[in-house]
Amino acid sequence: MNKPQVTIVVSPRERFSFTRESLESIYDYTKIPFELIYVDGNSPRKIKQYLQEKSHEKGFKLIRTEYYLSPNQARNLAIPHVDTEYLLFVDNDVLVSPNWLKSLLECAAETQATVVCPLTCIGKNIGETIHLAGGEAHIVEKLQEDGTIKRKVHEKHYFVNRKVVDVKSQLQRQKCEFAEFHCMLVRKEIFHRIGFLDEGLFSTREHIDFCMTVNNAGGSFYCEPTSVVTYITGLKWELPELSFFMLRWSNAWEVASLEYFAKKWNLATQDKYFQKRYKRMGHRRHQGFLKPFLRYFTLGWNPLWLEKWAIAIEHKINKLITDNYAKNLPQKQQLSEIKSMEKTREFVTD
Repeated sequence: MNKPQVTIVVSPRERFSFTRESLESIYDYTKIPFELIYVDGNSPRKIKQYLQEKSHEKGFKLIRTEYYLSPNQARNLAIPHVDTEYLLFVDNDVLVSPNWLKSLLECAAETQATVVCPLTCIGKNIGETIHLAGGEAHIVEKLQEDGTIKRKVHEKHYFVNRKVVDVKSQLQRQKCEFAEFHCMLVRKEIFHRIGFLDEGLFSTREHIDFCMTVNNAGGSFYCEPTSVVTYITGLKWELPELSFFMLRWSNAWEVASLEYFAKKWNLATQDKYFQKRYKRMGHRRHQGFLKPFLRYFTLGWNPLWLEKWAIAIEHKINKLITDNYAKNLPQKQQLSEIKSMEKTREFVTD
């Protein structure tokens, strides 16, 4: 058989409960040859066992850590093991559709794009509501009256929250500047130019950082809407699921990511781009778990005073979670880093 062109890299986004459905959709709807690397960051026992069994059955490489991983940490663990022309990042809560990968590879070959993203939908109804159909991401510089230069991030998603049926005639292959890690096809050679993904970004802005870095290195982006994937939302109220979710979207990780991103790209955190995110700190946790829990617990009553009280308590609990993770991480991480060091060195010198 011909060697596959692409290695699919699956990694955890914010939960584990959709692992089986996501992985099986890849094998059900991918008819062209591919390699697969699955990065498992401390999933619960049943998921761990399932992935081990599937790895033996399908022959894919399974990389596991006994601690939770930030998204870029997880992806970086896989990159040194990729020896195909392309790698494709996909989150563990995404469902793919027929010919999804074939369409992405055809677009890359025909356009010579560095990165190709599909039409990414969101929600429980597959392929119905658009989350991303490409977009724009770059730094805008503006001369101020005092002679200084103000740098701002310009970020725009195409067709966000639109129904596919309403804009279907407008969804055509197009050049863009922006993709998200929900699903993106990348030429491996770009990593020899830009290095690994930046692990200073724990939970947010990692997609913007990668896209602007690739653009600055002379890379190009396309969106190929004949390839369709769907990011499935939802959260199980189980301890391993919640503990990872709470860390993944913790205040500590988000603040550190925003501050790091601003410093790296010489941006002012006083800008409304950042202030908007500071004001919404914790909203993913509150929308994904806390508010639904309160509605369930109070049978839909959920008065505003109770919600405010619960949010204040949750912020304190969230700090305990992140402090405990930071305290225990070094001991767990050391052995994993030693094991991956040799493979990383091989990739860098390749």
